[in-house]
Amino acid sequence: MPDGRWIEVTPLIAIDERELEESFMRASGPGGQNVNKVSTAVELRFDVANSPNLPEPVRTRLARLAGRRLTQEGVLVIRADRFRLQERNREDARERLVALVREAAEPPPPPRRPTRPTRASKERRIAAKKRRSDVKSGRGRAGFE
Repeated sequence: MPDGRWIEVTPLIAIDERELEESFMRASGPGGQNVNKVSTAVELRFDVANSPNLPEPVRTRLARLAGRRLTQEGVLVIRADRFRLQERNREDARERLVALVREAAEPPPPPRRPTRPTRASKERRIAAKKRRSDVKSGRGRAGFE
């Protein structure tokens, strides 16, 4: 891989850190005076549509997995504000990006082949229904049958 820092996603896929754009803002929620002064929340932006490091099938699956987090321009936006430290929120945002790309890199499951129940399983099912019916029909109150 060329110079620069790389984030390894899978053995075949790595993301150049220069493709990531981070901006910092004040986090919402509790935190006392600190929350009003320090920009700890992180918004990580990754251009999925134009990244040269993503194979096309991974790019397509990632766009589907990202859902509302993907802008119309094809930029994935991840907001992290769970922690009180900016550095920890940066790590969290990157971990979530890597997890999402990893999930998109997994091959899709093979298509399901419809199967039919065997004759024996059908017979067992009917026999069980008959037994249950007999149990329930024996529950009538005495004298009211």
